[in-house]
Amino acid sequence: MTDYNEKFYLVRSDILPEAMKKTIEAKALLERGKAESIFEAVQHVGLSRSAFYKYRDAVFPFQAMVKEQMITLFFHLEDRAGTLSNLLRTVAQSGCNILTIHQTIPLQGKANVTLSLNTTGMVGTIERMLQQLHKLDFVDRVEILSTGA
Repeated sequence: MTDYNEKFYLVRSDILPEAMKKTIEAKALLERGKAESIFEAVQHVGLSRSAFYKYRDAVFPFQAMVKEQMITLFFHLEDRAGTLSNLLRTVAQSGCNILTIHQTIPLQGKANVTLSLNTTGMVGTIERMLQQLHKLDFVDRVEILSTGA
């Protein structure tokens, strides 16, 4: 779960804790197919699985963050007329291109929506867009599920 008020920092690798560096190494092994499982990747770099899970969604190589163009967001919404169109309008006004939309059948007046967005044309920051989305009165929760190029 990602807090919509989170901040990002660029930090030199020589001051990062060893567990964070090894998490990046393990992720690279998995991405390149050099390890078939998280267990194999963490064994190879000498890292515990718990440390990997703690840091995997929080540390990225700088080059990966620069190339970020896609983000997947999860919303928990009140089910009332116009909520989805208002949500989509807010996302579009931020300059994001909506790639996919998945909405669950509303239960007890609530629905879950997952959006995949291309952020290449985004005006402003992801954090700012998330703040705007969270301010919508029908949005109960907003989370970043994933980022990727």
